[in-house]
Amino acid sequence: MHQPEKEGLEREELVSLQLENLRRTVARIRDNNPDYHARIGYVDPGDIHAVEDLAGLPLMDKEDLRKAYPFDLTCAPRESFVRFHMSSGTTGTPILNPYTASDVEQWAEIMARCFTAAGVDSRDVVQITPSFGLFNGGFGFHYGASRLGSFIVPIGAGRSSLQLQFIKDLGTTCITAIASYPLRLMEVARQEGFDWAKTDLKVGVFGAEVWSDEMRARIESEMGIDTYDIIGMTETGGVGMGIDCEARAGIHIWEDHYLVEIIDPDTREVLPDGRRGELVVTTLTREGQPLIRFRTRDITSVISREMCDCGRTHLRIDRITGRNDDMIKIKGVNFYPRQIESLLLSEPGVGNDYLIEVDRVEGADNLGITVEVQNPGDDVLAKKLRRIMMDFLAFGAEIKLVPMGGIEKPPGKAVRVVDRRS
Repeated sequence: MHQPEKEGLEREELVSLQLENLRRTVARIRDNNPDYHARIGYVDPGDIHAVEDLAGLPLMDKEDLRKAYPFDLTCAPRESFVRFHMSSGTTGTPILNPYTASDVEQWAEIMARCFTAAGVDSRDVVQITPSFGLFNGGFGFHYGASRLGSFIVPIGAGRSSLQLQFIKDLGTTCITAIASYPLRLMEVARQEGFDWAKTDLKVGVFGAEVWSDEMRARIESEMGIDTYDIIGMTETGGVGMGIDCEARAGIHIWEDHYLVEIIDPDTREVLPDGRRGELVVTTLTREGQPLIRFRTRDITSVISREMCDCGRTHLRIDRITGRNDDMIKIKGVNFYPRQIESLLLSEPGVGNDYLIEVDRVEGADNLGITVEVQNPGDDVLAKKLRRIMMDFLAFGAEIKLVPMGGIEKPPGKAVRVVDRRS
């Protein structure tokens, strides 16, 4: 552990610290932003007697943050801001999050915890492939690796051949990336005859996208590494809100910095542990733009609040299944792209990339799935995939097999779904 005295707090101490930090956050809002204070019902720190009282406060979402552009929800003097980042998924009005020096310090602390949970320390060479810019990923990984004293390779996004060269020549031991980028690296490595076994690479820390257990297994097998699923978003302060550990028993949320709830996305009712719903996050130590009950749209559940085999006591949530706004509904059936990915990648001969396309033809919804495969002429595989999708969805899907590399791959996050019905 990077901070064993904090990461191993007894549950009673951890809840007490959360309550203290929640009251401090409410006081910050009250003292620095009257409009924000009005939005949460003029609640005062003394009105909060337990962390469960949080459920009585209103929820907020991305639309609230767009309306607040650029600084209407900030709770620190403008002169205290040292940087800002913008949500990578924003369309229309940007969603900004300004950081004070304390916010950057908090970010470095939780990122150092995440790296340590992944087995990274000062002896490691950390190659950072997310971009350094408005997107928060590159900077977050940089702050965490710097805190540990690791050697940083700050290459940023793209330039896959150079990425592979640096992995080999600089002795990279840990690579960080959005979850789909290892697939591109693997593709280029095959084209160039790159041998992963002749590198020092041992760890991959991947996030920013939903990725299935089947995809994880493929990456680990081909690259010969252990992978760790890291979560976080610009709105709540950036990457690093949580990560899984070597126990593979869920993603630890750093509860001294974040208070999480799982709600029913339709009724907005707080759900008990074990029930799957939408992740809601309250920041407990952010200064620039603290958030109260922010709806992330991510679908997950609380697995356990008991001590993990790794010794950490911070609660664990399940890996993200999908997002409310990623859910596809066709002919009365709801499903997530990750579920389709799991089914596809379980079949031998199927490549790593696929594209789900939804159209409306003569008033009826139509689902097509394009899949990269080793043998595009394999009619037996095509028929099997059609049968698998029929069994899962209870309706037919058009399956199109294409050769490896046959699906266009835009820069940045992978595009898995194209819905033309709108």
